[in-house]
Amino acid sequence: MALIGWRKEFETGVGEVDHEHQELVELINELHEQIGAGAPREKVSEFLGEVFAKISAHFALEETVMRKHDYDEYADHKADHEKLLDDLRDIMDDFEAGTDTDYKKALGTAVRDWFVNHFKTRDGRLHKKLGV
Repeated sequence: MALIGWRKEFETGVGEVDHEHQELVELINELHEQIGAGAPREKVSEFLGEVFAKISAHFALEETVMRKHDYDEYADHKADHEKLLDDLRDIMDDFEAGTDTDYKKALGTAVRDWFVNHFKTRDGRLHKKLGV
């Protein structure tokens, strides 16, 4: 079962952004499945790095757009991004350290609610306000 199911309410109305968000959701779902299926540690580690890199790149692009348009909620939006990246870094660090963490649950906690809320609120407002 997927960690995050794509729903119409996640859509911002901007085709490129929605497509990129869908790709991130698919990547996170794939990572979640691999962890649950007991994939080898080195494969999970590589996948965690790939997820982190793609999310970081997406956030950097969004933040560039927000700065360019002098977006009024830039600081709060960026803080939301930093919170998820910090949570993902913690999961990656714990994984590399070999702690007895339930990575499937940790990943779910870190991203499922965040993505649902962030897509619907912060990203929806950003793209409606800026028309990007």
